[in-house]
Amino acid sequence: MKADDFDFIAGLLKKQSGLTINPDKVYLLESRLTPVARRQGLDSLDALVGRLRSRRDPKLIDEVTEAMTTNESFFFRDNTPFNIFRDHVLPGLADARKNTKRLRIWCAAASTGQEPYSLAITLREQWHKWKDWRIEIVGTDISGEVLDKARRGHYSQFEVQRGLPIQMLIKYFEQDGDVWKISDDIRNMVQFKKFNLLDRFIGMGAFDVIFCRNVLIYFDQDTKKDVLDRMGALLNKDGALFLGAAETVLGLTDAFRPVRGQRGLYVPSAGQAEELMGF
Repeated sequence: MKADDFDFIAGLLKKQSGLTINPDKVYLLESRLTPVARRQGLDSLDALVGRLRSRRDPKLIDEVTEAMTTNESFFFRDNTPFNIFRDHVLPGLADARKNTKRLRIWCAAASTGQEPYSLAITLREQWHKWKDWRIEIVGTDISGEVLDKARRGHYSQFEVQRGLPIQMLIKYFEQDGDVWKISDDIRNMVQFKKFNLLDRFIGMGAFDVIFCRNVLIYFDQDTKKDVLDRMGALLNKDGALFLGAAETVLGLTDAFRPVRGQRGLYVPSAGQAEELMGF
């Protein structure tokens, strides 16, 4: 790929999604966009870039953006955040919200749904505590294609055996040939919406927990700060933010502070959430 073509695509992706891609990742760009070119009836990436340059085609721009921003996901990824959510965050919020009995959770960059469904399963495992509550789990992603898969809740054998304990597979899934279908009880706990983190957060409402894991690593510093500051405005003062192991708020925003000894867990700087969670 020519340098000016790479720069054009990199600039387009940055504008559309916040994704920052460096020249050393040109192989990734080529591997993901070559199938897009073929679907468009084009014989090369040069031709794809030429079409993008020559006319404003929102559908093609979306297809290119989705191809580059679709990332893998699996159930109970890394385990630790889900253990903290179950053992510390949920008990604290159960006490703090005992009068309203309402809980709102946002999974940003939900991909094909494994993360929000993992949270739903975690709650379902303690359903005697939560069955009378109004619980909203909102999963968002920039890709309509992965959200369609998430809504269906159908997964391959390979997908369900990555991180999902066998007892939970048997309890919450039904096998249909080569496909495992998640139960309606779990699927109905999650609502999925197409959403770009670069857009304004108007209408999102307040949340008690935000999972935004392994997303910020693809953004530049200014975009990271902007997203974190706006998430800080949505998160309740006694809430919790979960980031990926390679991500941090340090040096980016004063809206959050890390919880000592709890990898990936951050709380609003203005609150006393650690005490609520028992830290």
